[in-house]
Amino acid sequence: MENPYILMIAALALLAIVDLIVGVSNDAVNFLNSAIGSKVISTKNILIIASFGVFVGAVTSSGMMEVARKGIFIPAMFNFQNIMYIFMAVMITDILLLDVFNTLGMPTSTTVSIVFELLGAAVAMAFIKMSSDPNNTATIWEYINYSKASMIIFGILLSVVVAFSIGALVQFISRMLYSFKIGEKDSMVNIVFGGFALAAISYFILFKGFKGTSFYKTYDMKHYLEDNLFQIFGIGFIVWTVISFLLSKFTKINILHVIIGVGTFSLALAFSGNDLVNFVGVPIAAWNSYEAWHSSGIPATEFSMEILAKKVPSNNFLLLVAGAIMVLTIWFSKKAKEVIKTGIDLSRQDAGQERFQPTFASRTAVRSAMFLNKIYETITPKSSQKWVNSRFERSVIALPKSKEYEMPAFDTVRASVNLVVAGILISIGTSQGLPLSTTYVTFMVAMGTSLADRAWGRESAVYRVAGVLNVIGGWFATAFIAFIAAAIALYLINLGGIVAVGLLLIFVTFIISRNYINYAKKNKETQAERKVNRQELISISGVIDESTSHISEVVKRVNKLYTSVAKDLASHDLNKLKKTDKHVGKLNREVEKLKDEVFYFIKNLDETSAEASKFYIMVIGYLQDISQSISYISKSSYKHVNNNHKNLKESQIIELKNIDSELDNMLTQIEKAFDTQNFDNLNKIIEEKNELYNHVSNAIEQQVKRIRKDKTESSPKNTTLFFGILLETKDLIGALTSLLELFQEFDLNIKKAKAHDKMM
Repeated sequence: MENPYILMIAALALLAIVDLIVGVSNDAVNFLNSAIGSKVISTKNILIIASFGVFVGAVTSSGMMEVARKGIFIPAMFNFQNIMYIFMAVMITDILLLDVFNTLGMPTSTTVSIVFELLGAAVAMAFIKMSSDPNNTATIWEYINYSKASMIIFGILLSVVVAFSIGALVQFISRMLYSFKIGEKDSMVNIVFGGFALAAISYFILFKGFKGTSFYKTYDMKHYLEDNLFQIFGIGFIVWTVISFLLSKFTKINILHVIIGVGTFSLALAFSGNDLVNFVGVPIAAWNSYEAWHSSGIPATEFSMEILAKKVPSNNFLLLVAGAIMVLTIWFSKKAKEVIKTGIDLSRQDAGQERFQPTFASRTAVRSAMFLNKIYETITPKSSQKWVNSRFERSVIALPKSKEYEMPAFDTVRASVNLVVAGILISIGTSQGLPLSTTYVTFMVAMGTSLADRAWGRESAVYRVAGVLNVIGGWFATAFIAFIAAAIALYLINLGGIVAVGLLLIFVTFIISRNYINYAKKNKETQAERKVNRQELISISGVIDESTSHISEVVKRVNKLYTSVAKDLASHDLNKLKKTDKHVGKLNREVEKLKDEVFYFIKNLDETSAEASKFYIMVIGYLQDISQSISYISKSSYKHVNNNHKNLKESQIIELKNIDSELDNMLTQIEKAFDTQNFDNLNKIIEEKNELYNHVSNAIEQQVKRIRKDKTESSPKNTTLFFGILLETKDLIGALTSLLELFQEFDLNIKKAKAHDKMM
């Protein structure tokens, strides 16, 4: 092989493909959330519109490629070898970082990640060069384009605050105009709003779509678009208002749906045009560097990379290939769907199962907001408050009893505002030379509109605010981690050369493969979970199906967990007890989730099965008692072994194993009965439980006798653990018995009711 750099180029090409996939999976949240959340366009059509926008944006993105070449560091201060090491460190770090965020389902900024990776790797290389050459009098600022880097950081911080504030303000005004009764509004509101929104989006498409093309500069479009903003917008407003009027007057097309479709296209175009550089800019810059060095004949450690400071035409074929990969990722990436779900869940109008747990910061923020709201109520006239509140009254959707209807996360007004405001802010920021992050702008606009739309009510505010703070914290963590990780990767590559590159690539492959396997496993478990559909009416048979499914699953897992605890406690195996305790914790969380969904379950019961609500509540209550009993048994056992206390005595272990054997027989029968929904043997199981119950009571008595008579019985910790397990086992059996008796009674009442109906 002539040199190791051609291997690096090949590796960078492969890394670019992977980076496109993991990057687009995260950034799809930017332009798909509003359309998917509003549900006015089918998912298939949304993806078609977004794909077209992404493809057009990729083809017109050539002007953005300069960022990777000279936007962060001064190329002339580095030689070819330095540059290749920097680019390898950046791409390796970027893939790992974005894949971690995708696996967590958290949106982050690919712009921030690539910028701080370039900065971290360049700073590390600069320090290496300064320390290795005693005659080097240059300072770090001569290596780094600090003015550009400062502008990027300023743009990031500004975009977070401005996008949230403007989004909230525009959404509040829009809601005052529309209210939630959109279908009842005068068509003139739609027409004027449509003219304004589509004019703004059209300007955005023109500005962002042509910005990276040679046509843009050749025909002086840059100055024309930027210097005649108000004239262009005014003409666009008139034209689109007329079109909106014609559509409203002579067709059944809803102009808000048009805004959502066109807005999705515009943001997809902007994302691709802006962010394609984040994925392929570095590999393309590396290829340009290699071509220049290879034809020079100068050693890699002596060839200055000042050529990167010049304008280099991009390869349109490579842009087309990159666009195609991005489109395929949008269609097929499961991780993209998870990231999108995070954004939609944080902005949806209805309360429900929340992903994030409250924190001190979120509780403080909510209390502060409530305090400010009290001040607002004090100083604002009651009549004004009444009028404002009337704009937030929502229409009741009447549905046929047999129909299932999936509510959108938010309505078309909010979806339109999200797209329009994000487009306008990105256009203004770009025209002012601020390198805004499309992720930050679109996400914060969506959060601002959610706040203004009262989507964060008393039921959900503390969870939503916690989620937003988590995401924002993740953004700042992205910058810090990207900088440090890229610097470390650069140091290792500089230390080990091509060998270090190979080892790091193996490490990347291992981490991504592991994350993919774990994610696939987690996704499979999530899909297997039964969830309450909040719009589907539930009948008596539905209550039985739901209850038997929950009981069967809990009993099956409790049986396995109890056996594991008994076995691992006997062997004093700390690692296995810890693993079992994690599974117990997961069971508790799932039962807790069932409790949280009781409200929606009862609300969706049809009129004929309203009495079943009490039954279902009691079933969930007994399941919680059962899960708490196994939780205590597991935690106390793990704690005992973790604290290095004495092993249980052989007699205690034998009794536990005998109890486990009898309990296993009982639980297996219960699981089979509820799996098959054959409840004829419930009486027999209830009678047999007495024998097991007595066995546990006898074990307690035997332990009492050993304490009083056996002089070798000298461990109070063992006694505490043993009594605790036996008492919780009695509670477990009691809860199971009560559950069986409840179900037996409910099943009997249903049969009597059916028999009565036949006689009538």
